[in-house]
Amino acid sequence: MDYFSIATIIITLAAIFGYINVRFLKLPNSIGLMLITILFTFGVFALSYIDPTLLNAEKYIIEKIDFRTILLDVMLSFLLFAGALHTNFEQLKVQRWPILMFSTLGVLMSTFLVGTVLYFLLQLTPLSVEYIYCLLFGALISPTDPIAVLGIMKKAGVPKNLEAKIVGESLFNDGIGVVLFLTIFQIASFGEQEITALGVLQLFGTEVIGGILLGLVLGWGTYKLLKSINDYDIEVIITLATVMLGTAIAHFTHVSAPLAMVAAGLFIGNDIVRQGAMSETTETYVDKFWELADILLNTVLFVLIGMEMLVLSLETTYIIAGVVAIPIVLGCRYISLLFPVNFFKEKLKFVPHTGLIMTWAGLRGGISIALALGLTEQMHREFFLVVTYVVVVFSIFAQGLTVGKLVNRLVPRVKQQEV
Repeated sequence: MDYFSIATIIITLAAIFGYINVRFLKLPNSIGLMLITILFTFGVFALSYIDPTLLNAEKYIIEKIDFRTILLDVMLSFLLFAGALHTNFEQLKVQRWPILMFSTLGVLMSTFLVGTVLYFLLQLTPLSVEYIYCLLFGALISPTDPIAVLGIMKKAGVPKNLEAKIVGESLFNDGIGVVLFLTIFQIASFGEQEITALGVLQLFGTEVIGGILLGLVLGWGTYKLLKSINDYDIEVIITLATVMLGTAIAHFTHVSAPLAMVAAGLFIGNDIVRQGAMSETTETYVDKFWELADILLNTVLFVLIGMEMLVLSLETTYIIAGVVAIPIVLGCRYISLLFPVNFFKEKLKFVPHTGLIMTWAGLRGGISIALALGLTEQMHREFFLVVTYVVVVFSIFAQGLTVGKLVNRLVPRVKQQEV
């Protein structure tokens, strides 16, 4: 089966599952698609006892798809650019300091808290997992997933200034999380003698700062091109080329492509740049194009996440460990947010219970699964992949479906209207 046929099958399934969700379930697309895909996979498992043909075909498709590469190296750039393009830049600017703290100090603290707590809990069980590998899990599960967060926040009814914090953090903290993951991965693979403080700083500078600088340069260049012409067809293509060429440059120069696309999207999506470079017609077409791209890729992504269940070693011990990890991850996230929230809440007029709402709204998604798929067998790949999947499924279903209700309960309606 060639790649075109595989892509055709995936998109056709996404269209069918999307129709079922919109027509009958009426859930947010990310949640509905993932739920239907998981139920479909369970149905395929049940049918395999009679005829394994469909199960073998689905396994073949999943084995042919390199989920980690497709998400981290390709899809993520398009999704983050689309998300950043439609983010409220002014609110993001106002909340820039807490967002910076959440996406750096918060991720770092959460990584070590999750890793440490999980390590000591596992010492009480027959599962013997080294501390460094628990830290790896902490690094891959601590960043909130921008794709899942952006999809849910649109329908959650969160106050605007709180939405800016949650979305802004999710757009930036995956870059920090990936740097942490790669650093700990190198220590786990080669030993501490191979890693120096200078090496960590160099990796941080290359991935994060280099990615943001590349994104700003791409955004400025795109702005100049859009400003010099007035043809919405070509201007839409220019924005598409920005993402594709920018991603290729980021991979070649070993900087963070996701952060580059966030920076470029925020630059181009800024109201001042929009008004100075795009006509109303161009603005409409650019927005509609990237909204459609966002919906299409999100649909495919959550179908793939559901189908990834086929590669899991669903041992009872692993599943129980995943269930235990859920409150650990949530509790450590809440603790990691305490200092930034308390430091900024008076200056920036945070809504009540900001820390609790941000904890529950900090969804995990495909990025965590993609990083877990990159672990080696020595790093207990099968164990951490199942644990990650359990946390992600709980995050998307339980947290995603209830975050709006939590906000309505904790934040008075009058207060929401004020902010």
